[in-house]
Amino acid sequence: MLKVIDIYKSYRRRAILKGVCFDAEPGSCIGIVGSNGCGKTTLLSILAGAQKADKGRLEVDGIDLFSNRKQIYDRIAYVPQENPFIPELTVKDNLSLWYKGSRKRMRQDLENGPAAMLGIGPMENMIVSRLSGGMKKRLSLACALSGHAPYLIMDEPGAALDLECKEAIRQYVAGYLKEGGTVILTSHEIDELSLCSQIYVLKSGILHKASPGQTVPSLIALFRS
Repeated sequence: MLKVIDIYKSYRRRAILKGVCFDAEPGSCIGIVGSNGCGKTTLLSILAGAQKADKGRLEVDGIDLFSNRKQIYDRIAYVPQENPFIPELTVKDNLSLWYKGSRKRMRQDLENGPAAMLGIGPMENMIVSRLSGGMKKRLSLACALSGHAPYLIMDEPGAALDLECKEAIRQYVAGYLKEGGTVILTSHEIDELSLCSQIYVLKSGILHKASPGQTVPSLIALFRS
């Protein structure tokens, strides 16, 4: 069980997050939606250990991960909006840089693990700068999951991708959930939000619980209410 407890964050005296709380059980997918600039990316980067909260706790099985940041990196895989690669290097070289494990295990992953399921093997010798946005997103996901973490955080995974890439990532996430993994994602894509067992709307720094299965008009109405 993952528990997010009273997360606060401000920038230059502007409150971005005001006591954000929610729970996520194994096998569940939590969707966080909201208008651009409402703080979704800030929240996810805090949960992934990329930046610090002003106040709050992130608990897994009763352990506060904010007090033991190594456990964040061991337990949580993070796929940010921007792909953190060195464009001049190959896919294989970038995967080696970010991979959490031995070269032997990386080769196994390319043959029958997450990297294989995401289609990384056939493009491992390609230069990253020549990859499409969808290919880069698949590589980012493969890097994040190289540690086989039980928690996956994704910031708008399907943004600017073609339908084939969106569906490949969606199918992978569905399989990850079926195997007991926990996903927290932000998205504006109804197909991605359909995976969610719980949806929250982030508005004015406060998280509001919404029912899953929302339509586009109903989500827009929640942003404005």
